[in-house]
Amino acid sequence: MATIDEELGALERDIRQLKIEYDQYFGGGRNRPPNEIEWRIDLIVKKYGERSGDMKIGQRFRFNNLTQTYAKYKDIFRKKLRQKEEGTVQRHFGAAAKAIEAERAKAAEAAAQAAAAADEAPVFRITCSHPEQESEKVERLFRAFVEAKKSAGEKTDKLSHAGFAEFVRKKTKDLQKQNACNDVEYVVETIGGQVKLKALVKA
Repeated sequence: MATIDEELGALERDIRQLKIEYDQYFGGGRNRPPNEIEWRIDLIVKKYGERSGDMKIGQRFRFNNLTQTYAKYKDIFRKKLRQKEEGTVQRHFGAAAKAIEAERAKAAEAAAQAAAAADEAPVFRITCSHPEQESEKVERLFRAFVEAKKSAGEKTDKLSHAGFAEFVRKKTKDLQKQNACNDVEYVVETIGGQVKLKALVKA
């Protein structure tokens, strides 16, 4: 059974191949549109659209970029198919290729902007008041911290759940005592390519 990364790789290859075959179709190099590849892509998009919770942060980001690119391609193809059916399409391979390349450049720029925004955005946040009694919250925080580090290419082999849980317990108690508060919010975020764990006092 293929892994998520393998299926995302196949999805990326199919989207590239779909573009090539549509270019050929609009340029007169093939008689029929590549419906089989499009059907295969739609199946994977639908499958992981319903199972996004199974993917890691990096995998979800890659999947979202691929689906955005695919959606832009489909919009271009749909318009050109309509023009072709109405007899208004210019049967010129270069024109079709240039239009798709322009859309791909815009998609790549949007993806880069999204990546830059994601680089500074909080990945995960959760509030604790009694971490020793909130093992599920601490577990979710630990998993989010580890996943964020892996996505950023940082080492995680020295992290242990027990040590992390003790850190959260002690940090929460210290902040509660210093600030006379009840709730402490923990935020996992990536800043400048480095994963940070912040503890914030909740009023």
